[in-house]
Amino acid sequence: MFLCLVVGVIAGVGAIAFYWMLEGAHYLFLEQLAGYHPPPPAGEVSILPESTVPFRRWVLLVLPALGGLVSGILVYAFAPEAAGHGTDAAIESYHLKGGAVRGVSIPIVKTIASAITIGTGGSAGREGPIAQIGSAMGSIMATRLGLSTAERRVLMSAGMAAGIGAIFHAPLAAAIFSAEILYKDMDLEHEVLVPSFISSIVAYSIFAVKYGWNPVFQTPDFVFEDPLQLLPYLALAGVVAAGAILYTRVFYSVHDGFSKLKVPNHIKPAMGGVIVGVIGFWVPGALGAGYGVIQDAFTSNIAISTLLLIALAKVMTTSFTVGSGGSGGVFGPALVIGGALGGVVGQIAQKWLPGMDIDPGAFVVVGMAGFFAGAANCPISTLIMVSEMTGNYHLLVPSMLVCIASYLLSRRATLYATQLQNRMESPSKMGNMMSAVLGKLTVKRSIELVHEGTEEKFVKLPENMNLRAIVHHLGESDQTSFPVIDPNGKLVGAVGWDDIRHVLSDEDTIAELVLAVDLARAPLTVTPRDTLLTAIRKMNRAHTTDLIIVDFDDPNVPVGTLNHNAVVRAYDQALFAGQT
Repeated sequence: MFLCLVVGVIAGVGAIAFYWMLEGAHYLFLEQLAGYHPPPPAGEVSILPESTVPFRRWVLLVLPALGGLVSGILVYAFAPEAAGHGTDAAIESYHLKGGAVRGVSIPIVKTIASAITIGTGGSAGREGPIAQIGSAMGSIMATRLGLSTAERRVLMSAGMAAGIGAIFHAPLAAAIFSAEILYKDMDLEHEVLVPSFISSIVAYSIFAVKYGWNPVFQTPDFVFEDPLQLLPYLALAGVVAAGAILYTRVFYSVHDGFSKLKVPNHIKPAMGGVIVGVIGFWVPGALGAGYGVIQDAFTSNIAISTLLLIALAKVMTTSFTVGSGGSGGVFGPALVIGGALGGVVGQIAQKWLPGMDIDPGAFVVVGMAGFFAGAANCPISTLIMVSEMTGNYHLLVPSMLVCIASYLLSRRATLYATQLQNRMESPSKMGNMMSAVLGKLTVKRSIELVHEGTEEKFVKLPENMNLRAIVHHLGESDQTSFPVIDPNGKLVGAVGWDDIRHVLSDEDTIAELVLAVDLARAPLTVTPRDTLLTAIRKMNRAHTTDLIIVDFDDPNVPVGTLNHNAVVRAYDQALFAGQT
């Protein structure tokens, strides 16, 4: 828990640095070079003076390509893992790499490259970069301190939550997001929730001391007071779900197309930037973060055609910015696309249903939440995040409806290719789940399950039995290991095929001379009350597949044998027949 606090401090400072670099790059490139002054979200602090440079539209044609070239060279020369939207890399690291991140170069390169990409007009968000930056910080700390793989995963997730909670002014949602984003199903990695709460609180507090405590957006006091409005909100759910499916398909079509191009990787973001520049020349609102468009949509009726144009253009510019290998996130653009679609539906509903007193701005807020909930398979955290980012909690009911409906309608689509279906598919959980099942099954229960309905006889070998008789018993029985007993029935060793294989070639001359006691090795034993987890660990340590079962009260009396196949069969029956 203390280390989660430390991760929160580091991530909070990292978020401050990242925000400063984003603002600096935006001011230098978009404002000073292009003279483009997109309106900011009302809740964010401007740290640089307003530029007076006149608008040079032609610069927008080349600026994204220039940014893509610089960031591409930087990323692929020093940290290829920093390419793309970042959150996917964090999810993959959690599931498949034990939460490990290669060196401190990744968060540094990701910070600089993302600032350049977004600052030059690339359509990308902050969530991917800050998620990868924060998770890398947590992972590196755990590695340096020599913590276990499980602890490293926790600190990695806590770092991701801390960075997102700070940069989006949404500490509660970020903590849930880090646990929810890992899976497509409505599943949570509950182990990371409390650590993520701690780190997110600390990081947000540090960031807010520097840049203010206001939500990212300022909205009118939207309210929900008419249950009949749920009908047009349900229509909104269908629209944003369709939009989310379109967004993910276009994004991965572009991504796959660039991945197949036979050109150097560091050139690809520049190629994507060329297309982004062309689109941005005609639709400047599709460049950069685009939060100003949403801020304006809350309070003014932007034309339906303009909102649709921005939504479609934003799908394309984001796909070519991030899908080509540019460094940036996909959450921010998704908010803009969803908000624009929400404004479209809201204005149509206002015109067609004049008696419902519909405010299109409220549909913008709900559309933001519903769109990303469908595109990322994380309805709970998105619902809370948009509420925190807008400071509006009066739209929770329609947001709940739209988020869940959108999630259900677009479940096959996801922006995060490394998401697993649920915890049952996670490699990090397979060992825990198997241990849980085997830890409940006893050796006695295993034998009962395996031999249920059979009359197999347990064979013990007297210590004076000769090799010829031993071979006969081995051929007649399904046992793979045989306890050797003295005249009093006490266990003196064990014999298996491996023990006699080396003498079988000379069987005719020594068959009468070699006795069971001569072949017997020290037995590995378990009792009927031991768990199968104990049995498996004994087999693994001894590099064997057979154990002798001995009486619980007298470990010198053999009562059966247990082999690896029996354990697997018992595990399978218990798992799928509900025997645990």
